Amino acid sequence: MNYLWEQWLTNLDQVRFVLQALDIALVLLLSYVVLVIIGEKRTLWMVRGLIFLMLAAALSKFLGLALLGFVLDKLVIGSAVAMAFMLQGEFRRLLELLGQGRVWELLSPSREAMPQPDNVIDEIVDAVKELSQNRTGALLILEIDKLIDERDFTVPGVRINAEVSKELIQTIFQTSTLLHDGAMLVRGSRVAAAGVILPISERVASRQLGTRHRAAMGITERVEHCICVVVSEETGSISLAEGGILDRPLTSSRLRSILRSKFSKSVDREAVAPQLRSLGRRLGSLGVNYVLRLFRLPSSSPREKK
Repeated sequence: MNYLWEQWLTNLDQVRFVLQALDIALVLLLSYVVLVIIGEKRTLWMVRGLIFLMLAAALSKFLGLALLGFVLDKLVIGSAVAMAFMLQGEFRRLLELLGQGRVWELLSPSREAMPQPDNVIDEIVDAVKELSQNRTGALLILEIDKLIDERDFTVPGVRINAEVSKELIQTIFQTSTLLHDGAMLVRGSRVAAAGVILPISERVASRQLGTRHRAAMGITERVEHCICVVVSEETGSISLAEGGILDRPLTSSRLRSILRSKFSKSVDREAVAPQLRSLGRRLGSLGVNYVLRLFRLPSSSPREKK
């Protein structure tokens, strides 16, 4: 009887250990999904900081540090709310996929926009320079790393899907055309759409800034992975909007150097999904083998030939 009781307690301890390991694995899986959705090294530091706060809060509770645990819990909640504001697009994609039942798509990174070659940047800068000299208003949206969800636009505009050229850009923004009032969406080396209507920024701006400048600020506030090039119709000055902030006035050479630095394959925006998938497969294999050894079952890993 004592032997059966001890055996039952041993099995119960093993089940509790497996449940604790499953709890940790689910938290790691959730963190993995968040990292894959974000996919940018610059933002990953915020996620790592949040995970560190969560681990510190759990450790403080385990050690019985009630006051420190209380403070860290509040910091975790505040950090999560702040990240929800900063990563609105990513969290919206997470909730949409969960609501539609497309859970497995969370483990695959979103499609990436192709970086602009130097000749495309030259065509854009030459067109902007000509438009600036002629004081022709223009607004161009350039995607960085990832595609923009068209639901972030007020009106998606007219699809064009043509190669980027100086002549095409200048023609679209002539005042005699029907599409000159909207923005042009440049996706990789192609003009994806024109006549795009953008949300207007609610920030208090200078009276010298017109609708184009406020629209550039508005879309870059909402979408992190894009920049906007603006040509003023009144003064002909060139501006660049990023993160809701305008950099103005710019010369054509300065604009060229900024665009080349933005669209070069730098380390600052390297994708992390392939490395995370490889790490996830290795951790999953180790976890399965450990559970099999725990219950004294044959391992699923291939045996080495002697």
